[in-house]
Amino acid sequence: MKRRSIVALCLVAVLAAAVTTATTLGATKKATASSITVWLQTDAQSGWPDLVASTNQQFQSDHPGTTVNIQYQNWGDHLQKFDATLAGGGGPDVIEMGNTEMTKYMAAGAFAPLDKTTFDNSASWLKGLAASGAFGGKTYGVPYYAGSRVVTYRTDLFKKAGITKLPATTAQFVADDQKLFAKNPKKGFSATYTAGTDWYFAMSFVFDYGGGIATQVSGKWKGLLSSPKSLAGLAAYKAFFLATSRASKTTDETHPNPYDVYAQGLAASMIGPSWFSCCVGKAYTADTAQFVMPGHVKGQSIPGFLGGSDLAVPVTSSSKALATDWIKDFTSTSSEKVLQAKGNIPNATNLLGSSVNERAAARSWFVPTAKHWVDVENGNILRNMLAQILTNKLTIKQAASSASDNIASVLNQP
Repeated sequence: MKRRSIVALCLVAVLAAAVTTATTLGATKKATASSITVWLQTDAQSGWPDLVASTNQQFQSDHPGTTVNIQYQNWGDHLQKFDATLAGGGGPDVIEMGNTEMTKYMAAGAFAPLDKTTFDNSASWLKGLAASGAFGGKTYGVPYYAGSRVVTYRTDLFKKAGITKLPATTAQFVADDQKLFAKNPKKGFSATYTAGTDWYFAMSFVFDYGGGIATQVSGKWKGLLSSPKSLAGLAAYKAFFLATSRASKTTDETHPNPYDVYAQGLAASMIGPSWFSCCVGKAYTADTAQFVMPGHVKGQSIPGFLGGSDLAVPVTSSSKALATDWIKDFTSTSSEKVLQAKGNIPNATNLLGSSVNERAAARSWFVPTAKHWVDVENGNILRNMLAQILTNKLTIKQAASSASDNIASVLNQP
């Protein structure tokens, strides 16, 4: 999901006033509210309008006389519009947010806290989505649906290389890739194309080995990349990249896009969001399939960074209880099954089916929900660390220790 920066000081000032106003309005209008406004992205309008309609019907049945005003938004400008409503009023009672958009708004106090236990399947919410809606020990976002990362591969090349069974571990994947290299010796060919500084993929190895990026200890952020388990994950990533990919060790996953490399016939497989299958090139569409990226333990997928959406109640809403009830209906077990039937990944592990995308979502992770995390990303701390590791500019321990300290320093800023 797209992210944009917020002018934090202005937003906090606006919200300070908004909280007082919203609290007063909530006390006086709770019993008399006749409508709520819901902002959803246009994905719902084009993909599952029937679910929106049935949710509204259920909600209105439970709340006679209350109507629901659905307003569809676009990812490109919805945050700008939301910021304006926080300053001027008249905003939504429910808003859909990309999971990577949540943290700074939660930190600024833009959303009302929710009782997690009152929502269906909350004990089994996908880890990567649940984490994106939690801040300071409270829940502010309810997982809506997710998108996973998978391996997109050329079935014809796997067959020609004598690979008859998909790998069950990372080690088996590497062994298969050596067969693919032997059958495809052309210059620039990657058995598995991954960009050297694709930190989303690299951190999956860290989490697969039980490590992490950072955690809070007594209210302070502590970097975890220099822990033994994180170092083991980084070593595994380095070994995998060097054995399987011929991509640059110092550029990111957009220069070039993996699917462009694949479409040029220069990759037998690639790692990325499942939608990469849309862009493999006409020549390879019929021979393209996907599988779950295996972890280092047989039978376990590697934890993946999930994309997806959360639903939140802005603090400025004067109908928070009604807004919460609408979210409950829209994310109920039956609603999530409708989303699932339309090809989406439902919001909880107990609802996952057997599709590649759903199996890939079973294990997931998310970045630290700290208000300064965006500064870590903008500072390219993780990307620089990976480049140092892959080019041997620094040892894994040296690069990880430096990055870990830098991340902690940034996250602990006031």
